[in-house]
Amino acid sequence: MKEFERKQLLERIERDSATVGADIPDEITIQGEEIELQSFVFEIKRRETIPRGERERVEQAKKNLRRERLQRKQRIEDNEVNYERGEELATAIIGIDRALNALEQLGAADIEKEAQAQEAADRKRWMKFLQKALGHEDADSGTGRAGRSY
Repeated sequence: MKEFERKQLLERIERDSATVGADIPDEITIQGEEIELQSFVFEIKRRETIPRGERERVEQAKKNLRRERLQRKQRIEDNEVNYERGEELATAIIGIDRALNALEQLGAADIEKEAQAQEAADRKRWMKFLQKALGHEDADSGTGRAGRSY
């Protein structure tokens, strides 16, 4: 795979909006075990909160998904795959991110606290977008217009 293609794939999986419209994979292989990811997420998500007995299972699933995401991303970063396989990995990573997002939103005991956290995250994304759009990519590091001295 060419360097620019690898960079495009990595940028795609790190984009904040990558999971918008993305599907959770029906099945995924994690550490050699086939998991029906979509049905698991929907089964857990249809409940308002995670039952006490299911919390450990959900936490373990999230941990395994994060580990699998990292391993797949590293395969792209280390240029271990051709472009076609990199595309497949990137699509799978985005699906994993979608599943993780769905699982992370579960069981919020304090809805008001969750809403405040979501609002803070939205503000952070908005500020990052504005900084990038205005050419202030990293105002703290002295790059972009904010860091130039004239």
